[in-house]
Amino acid sequence: MSSFYKRATSVFTNHPVLTRLLVVATVSGGGVAVYSGARPYYGAYADQGNCVNKKKVVVLGTGWGGVSFLKNLKNPSYELEVVSPRNYFAFTPLLPSVTVGTVEARSVVEPIRSIAAKSVSDFNFREAECFKIDHENKKVYCRSTQHSKLGEKEEFAVDYDYLVVSVGGLSNTFNTPGVEENTLFLKEVEDALRIRRSVIDCFERASLPSVSDQEREKILHFVVVGGGPTGVEFAAELHDFVHEDLAKLYPALQQYVKITLLEATDHILGMFDKRITEFAEDKFHRDGINLKTGSMVTKISDKEISTKVRATGETQSIPYGMIVWSTGIGTRPFVKDFMKQIGQADRRVLATDEWLRVEGTQNIYALGDCASIVQRKVMDDIGAIFKKADKKNKGSLKVDDFKEVVNDIIDRYPQVELYLKKKQLKNFVQLLKNSQPDEELDIEKFKAALSEVDSEMKNLPATAQVADQEGKYLATCFNRMEQCEKNPEGPNRIRELGRHKFKPFRYKHLGQFAPLGGEQTAAQLTLPWDTVSIGRSTQWLWYSIYASKQVSWRTRTLVVSDWGRRFIFGRDSSRI
Repeated sequence: MSSFYKRATSVFTNHPVLTRLLVVATVSGGGVAVYSGARPYYGAYADQGNCVNKKKVVVLGTGWGGVSFLKNLKNPSYELEVVSPRNYFAFTPLLPSVTVGTVEARSVVEPIRSIAAKSVSDFNFREAECFKIDHENKKVYCRSTQHSKLGEKEEFAVDYDYLVVSVGGLSNTFNTPGVEENTLFLKEVEDALRIRRSVIDCFERASLPSVSDQEREKILHFVVVGGGPTGVEFAAELHDFVHEDLAKLYPALQQYVKITLLEATDHILGMFDKRITEFAEDKFHRDGINLKTGSMVTKISDKEISTKVRATGETQSIPYGMIVWSTGIGTRPFVKDFMKQIGQADRRVLATDEWLRVEGTQNIYALGDCASIVQRKVMDDIGAIFKKADKKNKGSLKVDDFKEVVNDIIDRYPQVELYLKKKQLKNFVQLLKNSQPDEELDIEKFKAALSEVDSEMKNLPATAQVADQEGKYLATCFNRMEQCEKNPEGPNRIRELGRHKFKPFRYKHLGQFAPLGGEQTAAQLTLPWDTVSIGRSTQWLWYSIYASKQVSWRTRTLVVSDWGRRFIFGRDSSRI
């Protein structure tokens, strides 16, 4: 018994992770517990100690794409370096909640070093912003966000073997005069905190005895520009904050409060099902939110916002107290400069192939809002597809002969699958104009059958869901790409028809939510089938999904506790 005890003691003493697990299990009364400090198991890969020449992977940005890549990169044969002006990951879908105190700012952020500690073993982080990419010499030039003793910001260069660009985007002002100087954006945690302070400042300023009623109406007029998910959710959160919390603290000011939502198109939430759009517009009208669709902002001064009605050309000047600008994605300056270097100056964002590699480069990848996948057209490759199926070089084929290339076509061209779904066709063979199995098809008939397929080509939306899936996909590729430089099988090795050894990235849309205030949310879900859900029950589904999607148990616990605190005590109206 004593020898067994000594052997057991030795095992746990020499394995600190086992020691911690034993302590946790003992304290928890023998229940199942998860210890987040344990390192992942790398048994599927070569021993890290055998890797003499590690490839260096540099990741720019700590947003959804970059962090998803970081969390899922398990191969220890890489040296990883992350460069970002912020040393944390932010759960951006909850930023509208942060603006009014429904959720606290620290509840939606997780330090990037904490995330990396659970994923990769060889990791460095630099709190800096990239200002230049030199793809010819494989360097990125960065500027520290910290000031030196002399008041200057240190500049340095970082070498790389592979570069992953995941820097997101800026708010798109469309070159509208006055936007930069007079509006607030909602892209970062700092933006949400700025908005929160501004809302409270407006109420405090309006409560001063020297302010006239006309001035109060102006000060308490909150304008939201942009009828997308972020703008709509913020308007709904602000409405709830004003009527559920601030009305109790500033009862004399409630009559002066006005919220206006401006949208340039004819409807808000244009990317959602029409039923959701109609419900959202009706609810905003019932709640008293001033909804102005078809209104384009032409100019913003420090006192008023100028708009133009698209249908009539009528112009109008509206006084305001605070403006939040939420109208789309712009490109960062250093990304624009890089695009000029590689011949993509005429594009809005970086163009990548289906494997997320930046076109015109061999070892640079781009994820998320700063990039867009350029889908190949079926009609551009129609001859190569036909030739691959025509193994005997007959010049004509039976329908059954195409079965061998069907999987290649579906993988390579996602528009084919979308077209089949639109036309309610069960498979690719049915697409061939209902041809009989023994019917001969020449190249012209084949072209005719696929002539309309490319009409279904669509760019992926600039959402967290897309960036997250892209990060996971690219990490999976890198996990298998190189094992200590033996048997490389990465995206640089191309099969026939341009296929890599990895299947191209395919985005799987799981659905989207639109919180509309008053504990009501609209959802358009795709699993297990396409469905639309609206109401209070959908709000609870939103709670559960957003809680489960938090990056750590710490943030998950904090977010859920913030929701509980709000239900019991209301939102905090302190300016800090």
